[in-house]
Amino acid sequence: MIHRALALSFVCLCTSAAAEPMTAAEFEAYVTGKTLFYGRDGAAYGAEIYRDNRRVTWSFLDGECKDGYWYDEGPNICFVYEDRSDPQCWTFERSPGGLIATFENDPASTALYEAQDVGEELVCLGPKIGV
Repeated sequence: MIHRALALSFVCLCTSAAAEPMTAAEFEAYVTGKTLFYGRDGAAYGAEIYRDNRRVTWSFLDGECKDGYWYDEGPNICFVYEDRSDPQCWTFERSPGGLIATFENDPASTALYEAQDVGEELVCLGPKIGV
């Protein structure tokens, strides 16, 4: 159900070539309290829950979730997760269809990730126990 809703919502999103990156205050006001599902090339990519105090939970929609936090560094919004200490930095822009996130850690990366709050819940399974 989630993947079908995501596929439909990603088709409707459009990019803006001249948009300015959001400031940290704009980003925080937009995302806090939401769960955004991200897509790439019309397919589901992952989702993130944005909580108070810049706390987040990320999943590749595989049932495994990683807690972390975000901070601003210049125009970038950088994320640090419990399983890796190196920050993952993005710029975010608003478009008529939602947010567009561009990965800044890889200068050769041209892929845009589109985000939208589709009103779905992110499912995080518990830790794997046993063999």
